[in-house]
Formats: sequence, C-alpha cells, structure tokens
Amino acid sequence: MRSLGIALLSLVVAVASSAQGYRVGDFVEDFSLPSTKGGSVSLASLGSVQGAIVVFTCNHCPYAKKYEDRIIALHDDYAPEGYPVVAINPNDPSQVPEDSFENMVKRATEKNYPFHYLFDETQNVARRFGATRTPHVFLLHRESDGKFRVAYIGAIDDSPDDPKAVEHEYVRNAIEALKVGSKVDPTFTKAVGCTIKWRKK
Repeated sequence: MRSLGIALLSLVVAVASSAQGYRVGDFVEDFSLPSTKGGSVSLASLGSVQGAIVVFTCNHCPYAKKYEDRIIALHDDYAPEGYPVVAINPNDPSQVPEDSFENMVKRATEKNYPFHYLFDETQNVARRFGATRTPHVFLLHRESDGKFRVAYIGAIDDSPDDPKAVEHEYVRNAIEALKVGSKVDPTFTKAVGCTIKWRKK
C-alpha cells in the first residue's frame, strides 16, 4: 500500500511539473506555426542558427506595445549573430479580436517586423513552454547535437515603461554570456505583461 502511495505521489509531482512548462536546462520540442510572412515556421526551419529568442507576445497588450521596438532591436542586433527573434501570439482572438491572424499581419506590416510573427491558434505551444504573459521570453541555445535547450526565461529587461531607465538587459546579457561560453546569470526573472487570453473550454 505504501509503495502504491509513493507511486501515486510521484505521478502527481510529474504531472504538476509538466504542467508548468519548460524550465531552464530543458530541451525544447520543435513546433510549426503559421507566420505573417507566409508559410509555416519551425525551429528546424531557422537553419544553422546558434539559438532563438522565442517571445510570446501579441497586438493588443500595452506591455507588448511598449516592448515592440526593443524586440525589433533584439532581432536586428542578434539575428546576424545567430539568435533571431521568433515572436508567437498565443491569445484567443474570440476574446481579443485585435489579436486575430489578420490583425497580426496588419501589425507586422505596419511595424515592418524583420522577424517571423507566428500564430499559436491551438495554444498548445504556449502551454508546452509554460508561457503566462505577453511578453514572455524563452531564450534558446542550440547544442552541438542540434537540439535547442532553454537558457533563460522571463522578462526582456527591468524597465517595461521606460527603455531609457533600463539597468539590467536580461536577454542581451544572457546572449552575450552564451556567445563566450560563460554562465548565464540570472537564468530566470519574472515576466511582466498581460496575462495570456486562454480559450474557454
């Protein structure tokens, strides 16, 4: 009976852990989502990159809008060095029409996004990652075997409201550390933004 209880407890812990999404150090399962640039994009389709800056974001959220130019700058600065931005909108457009795929295309065109802006219509990718906010960053590093591992999770920097007041550029600092083989520190920060609008069951 005791062994059964331990087994059940282990199962509960395992399920709870998986429900939390990826953690730093975990390998990431590939995905394929439609892009505002046309076609579908997966991690494998990025080619011989060093990693990827996966950002869960959207059109309507004020925090997403505040970080929009900074996300573009991250791509412009680091895509040439092998760390492109891959932006993913996980919101349910039936709750927030502004986040529909059609409006995503309009926004990407208006802002001339240099990166892929993907629509996670089923929300399965967001759940797998454990994303909860927009924006929410998962910085991935590509290992020698080609697999992508999570190196950092959290906020882009420490000043959502004012880019001029930033003191800690978490994502930039993490990438710079990865480039020279140093330890990423911190590996986790609290994402600040709007809650993801999950589809109602």
